[in-house]
Amino acid sequence: MTDELVYERHVLGLSGGRDSAALAVYMRQNFPELDVEYFFTDTGKELPEVYEYLGRLEGFLGRPITRLNPDRDFDFWLKQYNNFLPSPQTRWCTRQLKIRPFEQWVKPDLDKGITINSYVAIRADEASRGGMVSKQRNLHVHLPFVEHGLDKAAIVELLEASGLGLPSYYRWRSRSGCTFCFYQQKIEWVRLKQEHPEAYEEAKRYEKEALANHSPFTWSQGESLSELEQPKRIAQIRENHKKRLERLAKNRVENPLNPNSELVDMDDVYGSEKMCLACHK
Repeated sequence: MTDELVYERHVLGLSGGRDSAALAVYMRQNFPELDVEYFFTDTGKELPEVYEYLGRLEGFLGRPITRLNPDRDFDFWLKQYNNFLPSPQTRWCTRQLKIRPFEQWVKPDLDKGITINSYVAIRADEASRGGMVSKQRNLHVHLPFVEHGLDKAAIVELLEASGLGLPSYYRWRSRSGCTFCFYQQKIEWVRLKQEHPEAYEEAKRYEKEALANHSPFTWSQGESLSELEQPKRIAQIRENHKKRLERLAKNRVENPLNPNSELVDMDDVYGSEKMCLACHK
């Protein structure tokens, strides 16, 4: 007799962001013998650039990316939470629109005793984050980048070498996820208004309705989007961001072999402690 399971699955969640895309490329190139299933939990509120990038990634992988559309969308859950906006303190959007659909997707096989191997795109230079803690005996979380020592520079190089490059929104924003993600920096809200004004207006509508229902949170900490979009405030946010970039450049140690090799993104400028692994990788 043996306890060994006769079947297992390999799954990899994509956010439309840099790191998870790089992990998909890495697994395709280094572990072609694994039948990896790629999936994307679609909130319906993603950036247009995310869908475009997923389409290109699908072409590179040569196989479809399963869309795990939640059976109940953002608007449904907003009403369930009394029109209170999600926030870093109450991340109901992550739970209901990202984690819940994944759990429902794998639950039938987990209940049968099938082993699910889930690959998560945490890098070697952020290993302290850890991965999703599994409560299921037969759900195993793997961190290939940590195991093989790949940091941010390595995964950027991996994407460039593959021909995929970075998602186009990296021109103005450093993370994927919903258009109105509360983890955005002030400058990213300013840029959202510039790049996708219709999405900014939608976020304002959600915020106004939430505030009318006594929600304690706004999308951006300390001010509403109506306040943030005022010309003087926008100018102040741009100036503050410029000063941060100047301080970063002053303290940065340049690579003499390739001075342009280090990618500057929001994590470099503002730190990366506040983020959601389910959305932003």
